[in-house]
Amino acid sequence: MAAASVSVRLQRCVVSPAGRHSASLIFLHGSGDSGQGLRTWIEQVLNQAFTFQHVKVIYPTAPSRPYTPLKGGFSNVWFDRFQISNDCPEHLESIDVMCQVLTDLIDGEVKSGIKKNRILVGGFSMGGCMAMHLAYRNHQDVAGVFALSSFLNKTSAVYQALQKSDGVLPELFQCHGTADELVLHSWGEETNSVLKSLGVRTKFHSFPGVYHELSKAELEKLKSWILTKLPD
Repeated sequence: MAAASVSVRLQRCVVSPAGRHSASLIFLHGSGDSGQGLRTWIEQVLNQAFTFQHVKVIYPTAPSRPYTPLKGGFSNVWFDRFQISNDCPEHLESIDVMCQVLTDLIDGEVKSGIKKNRILVGGFSMGGCMAMHLAYRNHQDVAGVFALSSFLNKTSAVYQALQKSDGVLPELFQCHGTADELVLHSWGEETNSVLKSLGVRTKFHSFPGVYHELSKAELEKLKSWILTKLPD
């Protein structure tokens, strides 16, 4: 069954660069959303398009699958969770299948002439968690990783992979709202400090009064960071 899932071609929403394409950004949505939904939400929060002169932005949509926190109801999620908590095991089987599917997306960009060190991966909530698994366990040669309102479980396979790693790791840009009641700010903070202790260069940006949502200040800060990691 898992082998069949790997041949999935993800639906995606793509925003082409205004000029010559020399870098790519893969932006993963949160649970129950879609690539198009995330793109629209970002544009509403910013009150303008999230576009770049040279960076292609790819918003893939997670396939629909049974999701345990919804009592097995179907949802567009990157992987399953036993519960929404940082203190339980990861559903590694579903995470690993999706790492392979998203690797196909990265490989597609490389085949089109974009070097791995000109590709950023990141996401909101579950999308940020998926991006950390994708980069730190499978693609340590990407340009960087970003995680907005995201966390890793206390015994995450990401931590285990980094304990065995001795290469240069992609930098992490992480943001979290202090008023987040779904994914607690402390979970994000703890994730960041463990990753830092394992050799990841990272800064943790807190946004006072922000719930489990995107904010304009956060997206503007993200855009600046993207341009430092992927200069024209």
